[in-house]
Amino acid sequence: MLELMQNRRSIYGISKEQTASDDKIRELIEQALLHVPSAFNSQSARVVVLLGEHHDKLWDFTTGILKEIVPEGSFGPTQEKMDSFKAGYGTILFFEDESVIRGMQEQFQAYQDNFPIWSQQSSGMHQYAIWTLLEAEGYGASLQHYNPLIDEKVKPEWDIPESWKLIAQMPFGKPTAPAGEKQFKPLEERLKWFK
Repeated sequence: MLELMQNRRSIYGISKEQTASDDKIRELIEQALLHVPSAFNSQSARVVVLLGEHHDKLWDFTTGILKEIVPEGSFGPTQEKMDSFKAGYGTILFFEDESVIRGMQEQFQAYQDNFPIWSQQSSGMHQYAIWTLLEAEGYGASLQHYNPLIDEKVKPEWDIPESWKLIAQMPFGKPTAPAGEKQFKPLEERLKWFK
Protein backbone atom coordinates (compact mmCIF):
# COMPACT_ATOMS: atom_id res chain seq x y z
CA MET A 1 0.00 0.00 0.00
CA LEU A 2 2.82 2.42 0.87
CA GLU A 3 4.39 1.91 -2.56
CA LEU A 4 1.06 2.64 -4.27
CA MET A 5 0.78 5.90 -2.31
CA GLN A 6 4.31 6.89 -3.26
CA ASN A 7 3.78 6.09 -6.96
CA ARG A 8 0.47 7.93 -7.38
CA ARG A 9 1.22 11.18 -9.16
CA SER A 10 -0.44 13.77 -11.39
CA ILE A 11 0.24 12.53 -14.92
CA TYR A 12 -0.65 14.90 -17.75
CA GLY A 13 0.92 13.05 -20.68
CA ILE A 14 -1.53 10.20 -21.34
CA SER A 15 -2.64 8.13 -24.33
CA LYS A 16 -5.67 6.11 -25.40
CA GLU A 17 -3.72 2.86 -25.05
CA GLN A 18 -5.25 0.44 -22.53
CA THR A 19 -3.25 -0.98 -19.66
CA ALA A 20 -6.20 -2.79 -18.07
CA SER A 21 -9.54 -4.02 -19.42
CA ASP A 22 -12.74 -2.00 -19.13
CA ASP A 23 -14.08 -4.78 -16.88
CA LYS A 24 -11.12 -4.28 -14.54
CA ILE A 25 -11.64 -0.52 -14.46
CA ARG A 26 -15.31 -1.06 -13.64
CA GLU A 27 -14.43 -3.53 -10.89
CA LEU A 28 -12.00 -1.09 -9.26
CA ILE A 29 -14.52 1.74 -9.28
CA GLU A 30 -17.31 -0.49 -7.97
CA GLN A 31 -15.09 -1.68 -5.11
CA ALA A 32 -14.16 1.91 -4.24
CA LEU A 33 -17.84 2.89 -4.17
CA LEU A 34 -18.57 -0.07 -1.88
CA HIS A 35 -15.67 0.31 0.53
CA VAL A 36 -14.60 3.97 0.77
CA PRO A 37 -16.09 5.37 4.00
CA SER A 38 -18.63 8.14 4.34
CA ALA A 39 -20.01 9.96 7.37
CA PHE A 40 -22.98 8.14 8.91
CA ASN A 41 -22.59 5.66 6.02
CA SER A 42 -24.41 8.20 3.85
CA GLN A 43 -22.87 6.85 0.62
CA SER A 44 -23.53 10.09 -1.27
CA ALA A 45 -20.73 9.59 -3.83
CA ARG A 46 -21.72 9.08 -7.46
CA VAL A 47 -19.36 8.25 -10.34
CA VAL A 48 -19.77 8.45 -14.12
CA VAL A 49 -17.16 6.85 -16.38
CA LEU A 50 -16.74 8.23 -19.91
CA LEU A 51 -14.83 6.16 -22.47
CA GLY A 52 -14.42 6.40 -26.24
CA GLU A 53 -16.46 9.09 -27.94
CA HIS A 54 -18.05 10.09 -24.61
CA HIS A 55 -14.62 10.93 -23.17
CA ASP A 56 -13.70 12.92 -26.30
CA LYS A 57 -17.01 14.78 -26.22
CA LEU A 58 -16.44 15.94 -22.63
CA TRP A 59 -13.14 17.58 -23.53
CA ASP A 60 -14.61 19.08 -26.72
CA PHE A 61 -17.38 20.62 -24.58
CA THR A 62 -14.85 21.92 -22.08
CA THR A 63 -12.62 23.37 -24.79
CA GLY A 64 -15.59 25.18 -26.36
CA ILE A 65 -16.67 26.65 -23.04
CA LEU A 66 -13.16 27.82 -22.19
CA LYS A 67 -12.76 29.45 -25.62
CA GLU A 68 -15.60 31.77 -24.64
CA ILE A 69 -13.80 32.77 -21.42
CA VAL A 70 -10.06 32.72 -22.08
CA PRO A 71 -8.76 35.58 -24.30
CA GLU A 72 -8.11 34.34 -27.83
CA GLY A 73 -4.50 35.51 -27.91
CA SER A 74 -3.62 33.49 -24.83
CA PHE A 75 -5.66 30.34 -25.51
CA GLY A 76 -2.70 28.26 -26.74
CA PRO A 77 -1.70 26.77 -23.35
CA THR A 78 -5.34 26.03 -22.53
CA GLN A 79 -5.79 24.26 -25.87
CA GLU A 80 -2.68 22.16 -25.18
CA LYS A 81 -4.05 21.17 -21.79
CA MET A 82 -7.45 20.23 -23.27
CA ASP A 83 -5.73 18.21 -26.00
CA SER A 84 -3.66 16.36 -23.40
CA PHE A 85 -6.78 15.34 -21.49
CA LYS A 86 -8.62 14.30 -24.64
CA ALA A 87 -5.60 12.19 -25.65
CA GLY A 88 -6.34 9.90 -22.69
CA TYR A 89 -8.31 6.67 -22.54
CA GLY A 90 -11.21 7.94 -20.43
CA THR A 91 -12.47 10.36 -17.82
CA ILE A 92 -14.08 9.68 -14.48
CA LEU A 93 -16.60 12.25 -13.25
CA PHE A 94 -17.08 12.51 -9.49
CA PHE A 95 -20.41 13.73 -8.15
CA GLU A 96 -22.08 14.07 -4.76
CA ASP A 97 -25.82 13.43 -4.50
CA GLU A 98 -27.19 16.49 -2.73
CA SER A 99 -30.54 14.79 -2.10
CA VAL A 100 -28.73 12.28 0.12
CA ILE A 101 -26.95 15.10 1.95
CA ARG A 102 -30.23 16.97 2.51
CA GLY A 103 -31.82 13.76 3.80
CA MET A 104 -28.99 13.29 6.29
CA GLN A 105 -29.33 16.92 7.41
CA GLU A 106 -33.03 16.41 8.08
CA GLN A 107 -32.47 13.12 9.89
CA PHE A 108 -29.56 14.33 12.03
CA GLN A 109 -30.26 18.02 12.57
CA ALA A 110 -27.62 18.47 15.28
CA TYR A 111 -24.99 17.80 12.61
CA GLN A 112 -26.72 19.42 9.63
CA ASP A 113 -23.99 22.00 8.97
CA ASN A 114 -21.35 19.27 8.77
CA PHE A 115 -22.90 16.98 6.18
CA PRO A 116 -21.80 19.06 3.15
CA ILE A 117 -18.26 19.14 4.58
CA TRP A 118 -18.27 15.40 5.29
CA SER A 119 -19.59 14.78 1.78
CA GLN A 120 -16.59 16.61 0.28
CA GLN A 121 -14.25 14.62 2.51
CA SER A 122 -15.75 11.36 1.30
CA SER A 123 -15.55 12.53 -2.32
CA GLY A 124 -11.85 13.24 -1.83
CA MET A 125 -11.34 9.74 -0.47
CA HIS A 126 -13.15 8.25 -3.47
CA GLN A 127 -10.99 10.28 -5.84
CA TYR A 128 -7.80 9.23 -4.08
CA ALA A 129 -8.77 5.56 -3.89
CA ILE A 130 -9.72 5.33 -7.56
CA TRP A 131 -6.66 7.33 -8.63
CA THR A 132 -4.39 5.00 -6.68
CA LEU A 133 -6.12 1.87 -8.00
CA LEU A 134 -5.73 3.13 -11.58
CA GLU A 135 -2.04 3.79 -10.91
CA ALA A 136 -1.67 0.16 -9.78
CA GLU A 137 -3.09 -0.95 -13.15
CA GLY A 138 -0.60 1.12 -15.15
CA TYR A 139 -2.77 4.18 -15.80
CA GLY A 140 -1.74 7.77 -15.20
CA ALA A 141 -4.32 10.33 -14.13
CA SER A 142 -4.79 13.88 -12.91
CA LEU A 143 -7.58 15.65 -11.09
CA GLN A 144 -9.35 18.54 -12.80
CA HIS A 145 -12.02 21.02 -11.72
CA TYR A 146 -13.87 22.58 -14.64
CA ASN A 147 -17.12 22.55 -12.72
CA PRO A 148 -19.37 24.51 -12.51
CA LEU A 149 -18.44 25.83 -15.97
CA ILE A 150 -19.29 22.54 -17.68
CA ASP A 151 -22.25 21.44 -15.55
CA GLU A 152 -24.97 22.67 -17.92
CA LYS A 153 -23.46 20.63 -20.79
CA VAL A 154 -22.66 17.51 -18.76
CA LYS A 155 -26.01 16.92 -17.07
CA PRO A 156 -28.25 16.66 -20.15
CA GLU A 157 -25.64 14.91 -22.29
CA TRP A 158 -25.26 11.98 -19.90
CA ASP A 159 -28.68 12.11 -18.22
CA ILE A 160 -27.28 13.12 -14.85
CA PRO A 161 -29.90 13.56 -12.10
CA GLU A 162 -30.43 17.16 -11.06
CA SER A 163 -29.44 16.38 -7.46
CA TRP A 164 -25.96 15.19 -8.47
CA LYS A 165 -23.37 17.94 -8.00
CA LEU A 166 -20.21 17.67 -10.11
CA ILE A 167 -17.09 17.78 -7.93
CA ALA A 168 -14.13 16.79 -10.12
CA GLN A 169 -13.00 15.24 -13.40
CA MET A 170 -10.21 12.65 -13.69
CA PRO A 171 -8.81 12.06 -17.18
CA PHE A 172 -6.70 8.90 -17.32
CA GLY A 173 -4.69 6.87 -19.81
CA LYS A 174 -1.39 5.14 -20.33
CA PRO A 175 1.41 7.52 -19.30
CA THR A 176 3.41 8.97 -22.19
CA ALA A 177 5.59 11.26 -20.07
CA PRO A 178 6.81 11.07 -16.48
CA ALA A 179 5.42 13.21 -13.71
CA GLY A 180 7.36 16.27 -12.64
CA GLU A 181 9.58 16.20 -9.60
CA LYS A 182 7.61 15.89 -6.39
CA GLN A 183 8.07 18.74 -3.92
CA PHE A 184 7.64 18.21 -0.18
CA LYS A 185 7.18 20.79 2.56
CA PRO A 186 9.14 19.94 5.72
CA LEU A 187 7.35 17.33 7.82
CA GLU A 188 8.21 19.18 11.02
CA GLU A 189 5.90 21.97 9.80
CA ARG A 190 3.10 19.50 9.08
CA LEU A 191 3.19 16.95 11.90
CA LYS A 192 2.99 17.23 15.68
CA TRP A 193 3.78 14.06 17.64
CA PHE A 194 3.09 13.57 21.35
CA LYS A 195 4.00 10.40 23.23
